[in-house]
Amino acid sequence: MIAVRALALIVPILAGQGALAQQPVNKETVEIGLSTDTIAITSGFRGTDLTVFGALDNADPLIQRQGRYDIVVILEGPARNFVVRRKDRYFGIWVNAESVSFQHIPASYSLASTRSLQDITTPKIFRQLSLGVNNIFYEPAPDGFGSSEALQEFTTELPRLKLKQQLYSQRMGDVQFLSSTLFRATLSLPANVPVGKHVARAYLFRNGEFLRESATSLNIVKAGLEFRIYRAANQHSLLYGLFAVFLAVLTGWMGRLVFRKD
Repeated sequence: MIAVRALALIVPILAGQGALAQQPVNKETVEIGLSTDTIAITSGFRGTDLTVFGALDNADPLIQRQGRYDIVVILEGPARNFVVRRKDRYFGIWVNAESVSFQHIPASYSLASTRSLQDITTPKIFRQLSLGVNNIFYEPAPDGFGSSEALQEFTTELPRLKLKQQLYSQRMGDVQFLSSTLFRATLSLPANVPVGKHVARAYLFRNGEFLRESATSLNIVKAGLEFRIYRAANQHSLLYGLFAVFLAVLTGWMGRLVFRKD
């Protein structure tokens, strides 16, 4: 009797393990690499495009032939704090009025995808992944805003301003498959791209389902005379300030000699 009861307990367990073994496992992975790991910013920098190369591993050949794999690639700049202000007109003069402070916001954000985002997956999944300009979590600073209505208004305005400044961009269709497993993405870097460590991420989707993510980093640094001035200003701030004052006095004195009337 005891043996029969033990067998009755074991059979459901084994059946459950068999069901788990039969469940499909997502084996697909995605890897990416950049055309360069460092970009030097000089005085003549006017913006550029960054190429991201990637590959799918363990992809299903049938799904590949049907074109049901999608890739979204982003390049996210260093986190910064921002203040969004509203300008109002008082007595004919435009002045800063209400403002909202945000913290830990990407200073730049570039996105490229195989096709339009609405054709890849649902808005809910994009919100869960914080993927896309309108799905980034714009975190307000503590005590950095007034009413909830103002917060909602300024949260909507922040990405619009970033897009206008070309610090945020989205390029649909700029991820292209070069073969059944290799792909290439093109991302925009504006002339005013911030220096610092940027993170590139690739998101793999299959039939609208998010599968995997891969990431790598990119360093954007100043170079040439601008870099030397920038480094001097940060490492020797007192001497840099004294030199700036001296240079201003010298320039004023020389201007007086050149343009004097007598």
